[in-house]
Amino acid sequence: MRSALIWNNPWSRDGKLLIEALPLAAMDHYRQDHASKPEAGGIFLGYRRGMHLHITVATVPQPSDQRKRYWFKRSTTHHQQVALQHWKASGQTMDYLGEWHTHPEQHPAPSQLDLSEWRKICEVRPHPMVFAILGWGGELWLGVSEGRAVERCTLTGFGPLD
Repeated sequence: MRSALIWNNPWSRDGKLLIEALPLAAMDHYRQDHASKPEAGGIFLGYRRGMHLHITVATVPQPSDQRKRYWFKRSTTHHQQVALQHWKASGQTMDYLGEWHTHPEQHPAPSQLDLSEWRKICEVRPHPMVFAILGWGGELWLGVSEGRAVERCTLTGFGPLD
């Protein structure tokens, strides 16, 4: 299992983005490392700590999601239920931080459809949002929004060891 990873927030000189090991493991389970695996995805939950974003949960695909080799559409019902449960359990401090999905490519990059969908999310969410795409080899494309713009993050290092 991967250790937690830390990225620089491209919109904040000192801001960081931390993704814990468990959300990374949940995402890795759905990598499209075989031709029969369809795209997968979910949402990120965690905390906004000033200029820092801390992802502690990644939901995983549900039976109501639509999954194809080159396409994924998340059903809102289950993922919203999970987010609401975590929000209540955290004393209303855990927040929806963004979305993730897989691509069947070694070096993932957002498609025009991805960028368009992310802009729609950013229009209704006033805070920075996190967007991730996981490639078949484990490479992660990660971006953070500022307004409607999404900028790729740079990896800074590893978090605590497991």
